[in-house]
Amino acid sequence: MFLLKQILFCSPLIIYAGFRIWKLVPQRFFKNLFIIFYIFLVLAFPLAETLSHASGTEWANFIMIAGYFSLPLLLYLVLWVILVDLALGVALLTRILHRETVKRQRFRRTWLFLILGVPLAVVLIGAVRNNHPQIREYSIDIPKKSSGIRQLKIAFVSDFHLRETTNRHLMERFVEKVNAASPDIVLIGGDVLEGDRQGEKLGEFEAQFRRLKPKYGVYGIPGNHDLHRANAMTFFNQAGIRLLQDTVQQIDNAFCLVGRNDGRSRGRKSIEELLRDCDRRLPVIVLEHRPTDLDDVSRSGADILLTGHTHNGQLFPVNFIVKRHYELSWGYKLKKGTHVFVTSGIQVWGPPVRTAGDSEILIVNISLK
Repeated sequence: MFLLKQILFCSPLIIYAGFRIWKLVPQRFFKNLFIIFYIFLVLAFPLAETLSHASGTEWANFIMIAGYFSLPLLLYLVLWVILVDLALGVALLTRILHRETVKRQRFRRTWLFLILGVPLAVVLIGAVRNNHPQIREYSIDIPKKSSGIRQLKIAFVSDFHLRETTNRHLMERFVEKVNAASPDIVLIGGDVLEGDRQGEKLGEFEAQFRRLKPKYGVYGIPGNHDLHRANAMTFFNQAGIRLLQDTVQQIDNAFCLVGRNDGRSRGRKSIEELLRDCDRRLPVIVLEHRPTDLDDVSRSGADILLTGHTHNGQLFPVNFIVKRHYELSWGYKLKKGTHVFVTSGIQVWGPPVRTAGDSEILIVNISLK
């Protein structure tokens, strides 16, 4: 498990932060209580990931939710303790504070309250941000070629990561916002489902997707998380999402839609192979889950590339690492005539908390000239 390795790698910092907080906790009873809480905080996320692949029960769902919130809380507790200690050290060295002041009970209580309260507030704000998707709108021009249309409005959404712990209002907000925008087509960029449990809320999610009624329909591609679901294909069919797996779909006499398999799929076709089945006299729109093939897609002459997967890092400061990993980790870029869009997704993986970027729905207004 990747994140378990990261937790083990950071264990000296985790132990240091726990010890520093423990020192501030008054009375032996509360100190012992804090030790139990802190051990749970460290182990809860790996436990939640294990339970996500087991049969669902109410108690397991409760532990899963607690486990997913534990990871960002632990992250910000450790970062905040280190930051506060550095600030305190500077204050002592510059004699802004005196050691006698730091040792006072009132100061230690205030210090403890801030160390515990600030990370908790950050996580709660991040949870609210994750459940309220924003509309992000772009307007671009592409060559009309021989297309029979002059305008096209796309709603592009990626990374739902739907599971039994998903806030039931998220899908309602998504559908309401998309229908209010009145797009001509809805495109789904993969990672719709999360985990491999069977039956959890799937009927509710399918019903919400079926409420979408764009002119040209709803099309999607599988993401890396969808590939782990045995019932993913059934879900897409019942949700009314036409799945494109390394295939090309010509939409009327308007444009060509290319849906690529995930970049780690075996036997994935190259963009050149796929475009052989495409009428190049029409505008070409490419759907891809990961923003890793920007050079190849732009060289192919595709007009638009829509991708997701990155979540814009999801948690600060992870977004800076993600930014270094991808040429474009979030946003818009014109690359050799190809309009590239990378969305941060409508939801996040694992912890339902977003402290980097927004939960978003992309609306792309296209003029064909």
